[in-house]
Amino acid sequence: MRRLDLAVEAVYRYRRPDPACWDAVVEAVCSRESSYHADRALVQAGQAVARHADRIAASLRQGRGFYGTAVDRDVEVLALALAGTGDPRGVPALQRLGEHGGFPTQRPWACVLAALPAAGLLPIVRAVLRKTRHRPEAGLELLAGWGPDAAPAVPEVTGFLDTDLAHDALRVLGRIGPAAAGTANRLVDFVTGRAPRAGRQHTRLAAWAHWKVTGDPALALDVCGAAVTSGSGSHALPYLADLGPLAGAHTDTVRGLMESSPGAWTRVFAAHAYWRITGDAEPSVPVLLAEVDPDWTGLQALPTQEAVRRLGEIGAPAAVAAPLLHRILAAEERLSDPYETTRILIDTSYTRTLTEALKRIAPGTATPGAELVPAVGRVRLRGLRGW
Repeated sequence: MRRLDLAVEAVYRYRRPDPACWDAVVEAVCSRESSYHADRALVQAGQAVARHADRIAASLRQGRGFYGTAVDRDVEVLALALAGTGDPRGVPALQRLGEHGGFPTQRPWACVLAALPAAGLLPIVRAVLRKTRHRPEAGLELLAGWGPDAAPAVPEVTGFLDTDLAHDALRVLGRIGPAAAGTANRLVDFVTGRAPRAGRQHTRLAAWAHWKVTGDPALALDVCGAAVTSGSGSHALPYLADLGPLAGAHTDTVRGLMESSPGAWTRVFAAHAYWRITGDAEPSVPVLLAEVDPDWTGLQALPTQEAVRRLGEIGAPAAVAAPLLHRILAAEERLSDPYETTRILIDTSYTRTLTEALKRIAPGTATPGAELVPAVGRVRLRGLRGW
């Protein structure tokens, strides 16, 4: 067990551990001689264990399986680990997990499942949303990441507008777009406060979703523009950014927030919105770069990863950021997330963001270790503390 403990410690701590460490983790889990932390490490491994996909698949086939409504924990771990490599051989086990009430429902699992094609998982997710007794954040997160490909799930998603997951449902409907146009009146009810679950936190999101499903930006411009103008709507800035030049009337207000707001998140959102509205990156890049702390630990209260993501969207005009991003990506140790069991997922998300940003900012330049960064699909890591 000492060898396994050292291997687990290494894969949690280092971005590019000796491959033998991952070998030891895989062998322990597949031979049922594992530990809680080894299980969690394997689930988060992604492409780092892709070369072991056959071994994981064979172990999954030999799993003890299901007993009534009880699910063998090994099946869940192995199915998720295989899914994280993008291997579809994990899908049948995930379907059975759904049938027995064991499908992963908490949000962090979405980052793992997103490595699989939407077509294979969509029927399973829809069935889970119809029957789950738990909060299915993972399923809703997957649907939001799939966007228009999640259109068949509109009926299931709409049902969550009447629950405490209304915020997630609104986000999914907006991401689906025109295929969810039948929900337009429900979205207006959230904007006006008539919906039973409507709250102040839903207004701007619902207005944005209304634009995405109907193609009419009037409501989103009115609601989000008024929020930003009043000085109380920093959370409206991402929606103005999405509206782009359509939100040109708010350029001066957005620039003022970018230059003078005391809140780091507000400055980052405003810098991104200003660039999206005007196409002028010059004032935005320094604001975003100032929030890229090379010593960031992964603390979600700071907008470091968001700033990197937006610099990447700007691309070549943000070339001044490239040396710093290269240096951060080359670091040997992962982000020191205090929630140890999600450390690999959080760091993987960050290294993926850094890699994609550098591809846009300085294409063709060497990116240390980029080939070893596991993909996490299109799902952004949100709320990882709820593992």
